[in-house]
Amino acid sequence: MLKQTALIVSEVGGRVKPTSEWPVPQPGYKQVQIRVTVAGLNPHDQKARDTGLFIKDALPAILGNDITGVITHVGPEVTKFKTGDRIVSQSQLVGYQQKALQQYAIVDEDFASKIPKGFNDHDAATFPTNAVAALISLFDPSGLDIPAPWRKTDVSFDYAGATLLVLGGGSNCGRFGVQFAKMAGIGKIVVVGGSKEELRRWGATHILDRHGGDEAIIKRIRDIVGDDLVYAFDAINLPDGQHLAISALSSSKTGKVARLRFSSGAIDESKIFGEKNAGYEMRNVLGLSHSKPDTAKPFWDRVEDYLRNESLVPLKYEVVDGLDVEKVNEVLDRYRDGKKVVQTQFRVSI
Repeated sequence: MLKQTALIVSEVGGRVKPTSEWPVPQPGYKQVQIRVTVAGLNPHDQKARDTGLFIKDALPAILGNDITGVITHVGPEVTKFKTGDRIVSQSQLVGYQQKALQQYAIVDEDFASKIPKGFNDHDAATFPTNAVAALISLFDPSGLDIPAPWRKTDVSFDYAGATLLVLGGGSNCGRFGVQFAKMAGIGKIVVVGGSKEELRRWGATHILDRHGGDEAIIKRIRDIVGDDLVYAFDAINLPDGQHLAISALSSSKTGKVARLRFSSGAIDESKIFGEKNAGYEMRNVLGLSHSKPDTAKPFWDRVEDYLRNESLVPLKYEVVDGLDVEKVNEVLDRYRDGKKVVQTQFRVSI
């Protein structure tokens, strides 16, 4: 059996450690093997290392779901790719074969895309986890269920007349949420937090800051949306702050708030401003392509074009050379300790 270098978690709460005795996975049906070029980390990787999220029953495990690489072997029935193609993909959450912090991995054809000329692998690696979380939050029935842009010819939805509130415009998921809303043609995109210049360039129509406390924030939002808001995406708050999105929703129309499943939990309804006479729905979203293939596959089929025509713009990142285990643990520690982290990508190979 071929062996490779990988970084592994062997016990919940332990440190990530290197090994040179890890098996090289082989592709199965509609899968490709890649030589990993870039591996990206996100907050859920810290939760995996420290609490066993998604991996506790599959130890030892490898982390990283943002992955790019060059195809080295094509499995049965693959039609989108060939050997030598440069691709970006979101790996599965469970199982070591698809994870990023190793020299060779396999990915599923349905949830991968070619990287177009003019874009480096690091640009593309900003997409998988954060873009898919926003994608599913906005367009999947498990989220806000706004019809996806590629469905425009099949549905009668008033995109131009719709309003979306995004809380956490400075977060990576929030940034992609704004870009997707613009792509869909949503007429009013109201964002709390983030860079005004950046968000306006991506399509936000109103950018609000968070100073002055909850009541002031809600008033700013309500001054723009009135009593008509039915779509809100909270990309950043934990349950103790999610009353803001609920408070901004219409009192006379049933609204929805999409939140990331990692931020789900009970909400203190006594903090909600105003009566919600028509009620509201909280939607807990898992931003995983494999869990929502009907929404994710059409997106991955279009990623190459979205990059090429700049419908979606890569986000900021920092680069670390090699499978640097000390730096991996340092980044995960920063997530654990609540410190600011620019998405960190590991250049596994060239």
